[in-house]
Amino acid sequence: MKTCQQAIKRLFDFVVSIVSLLILSPLFLFIALLIKLDSKGPVFYSQERIGKDGKPFNLIKFRTMVVGAEKMGLGLEVARDDERITRVGRFLRYWTLDELPQLINVLRGDMSLVGPRPGVASQTARYTSWQRRRLEVKPGMARTPAPTSSPTSTVMSRQKG
Repeated sequence: MKTCQQAIKRLFDFVVSIVSLLILSPLFLFIALLIKLDSKGPVFYSQERIGKDGKPFNLIKFRTMVVGAEKMGLGLEVARDDERITRVGRFLRYWTLDELPQLINVLRGDMSLVGPRPGVASQTARYTSWQRRRLEVKPGMARTPAPTSSPTSTVMSRQKG
């Protein structure tokens, strides 16, 4: 991507993320309250992910599991009926509301609104040379659409699939 295109994309990401954060701030506060009422621990969960050019950054999400969940059960893997997921967390995951704090990552410049999902270091270490190409661009909140996905698919149908 050319420098001018990168600057325009960054400006777009910045403006959309800051406007979205302002508009969604009441929802952020409500979700934070629900998380605090539902379980002990912090509102946000941060995990090191690998971004553009293999640079690590801390991905921010609403916490949907019990504190210390990565040291219990399946570790970093999550089953659909995983008992480490809190009641509020199950709702947030179903509607993908747990991803909203990634707007902060977009605002910081660690991520873009659209791009490949960022992997954890243990995943990216096993990437093939073809898969490593995804590290040439900023990771995104929303995946780049795949040719096989339907433009009419809904959040619910994607969640159930």
